[in-house]
Amino acid sequence: MSRALLASAGVIATLAFAAHQASAQPTADTLAAVRARGVVTCGVTPSTVGFAQPDSSGVWRGIDVDYCRAIAAAVLGDANRTRFVTPTTANRFAMLQSGEIDVLLRTTTWTLSREATLGVAFAGVNMYDGQGFMVKRATNISAVRQLDGTTICVLPGTTTETITADYFRTHTMRYTPLPVATIEDLRAAFLADRCNVFTLDVSALAAFRASQGANAESFVVLPEIISKEPLGPVVRQGDWRWFNAVRWTHNAMVAAEELGISSGNIDSVAGSTNPDIQRFMGRIGDLGQGLGLTNDWAARIVSQVGNYGEVWERNITPIGIERGINNLWNRGGLHYAPPMR
Repeated sequence: MSRALLASAGVIATLAFAAHQASAQPTADTLAAVRARGVVTCGVTPSTVGFAQPDSSGVWRGIDVDYCRAIAAAVLGDANRTRFVTPTTANRFAMLQSGEIDVLLRTTTWTLSREATLGVAFAGVNMYDGQGFMVKRATNISAVRQLDGTTICVLPGTTTETITADYFRTHTMRYTPLPVATIEDLRAAFLADRCNVFTLDVSALAAFRASQGANAESFVVLPEIISKEPLGPVVRQGDWRWFNAVRWTHNAMVAAEELGISSGNIDSVAGSTNPDIQRFMGRIGDLGQGLGLTNDWAARIVSQVGNYGEVWERNITPIGIERGINNLWNRGGLHYAPPMR
């Protein structure tokens, strides 16, 4: 091929690649669409105590539910203007990419490969977690090293499946994986003794244990944590106005706890002379307008849903998980809000 033809082919290839990249970016403005619809649609995990589960009256409860409600409070002014759907582990990203949900809040781990290949962006970390293992107390297993040769129930297509394989290979241990399609079937398989062990994030194991009521003591979460699992809200890449609204909803909840602003005292702190509190309340500056929101957006989150600590105490403390690394940075934890100024 001649040099001219090669150059022409290169230009065509470059233009085709650029067109592909442009078409791959979402053209929708989710913030505008949510406002027009009047509801935030959130994808949450089904039937997981502490994270997302309908109560006896059919009202959804949990930390991921509260995050969805906080987004609605910030964007729509009303935390109750939410709709919850329950994607599977297999279709959760497809539902986000197709626009069936506005934000994925389904105990989903932030990884490089997911952001690099799926066209999604993680807007923050609402829980620092790690993968663990659960066994029945009657097995007398007390450590991961005793799992050599066991059958382990895993959710296919998840980070837990990959990490389990890597861990056992690294430690020259054997196991038989039993892939189970849904989290409900995974729990049922474990209870029916189809596997000796099941593995998920430690928070999900604790949630399952708490759901067993009087039988909770029959189950043991082994002490070893074998991975880092930062969980948080996920949105579509390229839709940056919506990304900012979701990211700063999380940051506002953390900042409120740092500033000592809670749902119980927000009315009384409104008259504070602290400029950080004044900006948070929307009484000075135009931080809300920069996000495409009203200036009292952060105050609405705390008033209607609470700060990060309140959300944790309401949902996660009851299932037996201590704050630990999920505490504020100045209390020995990892949570830290960038300055709201």
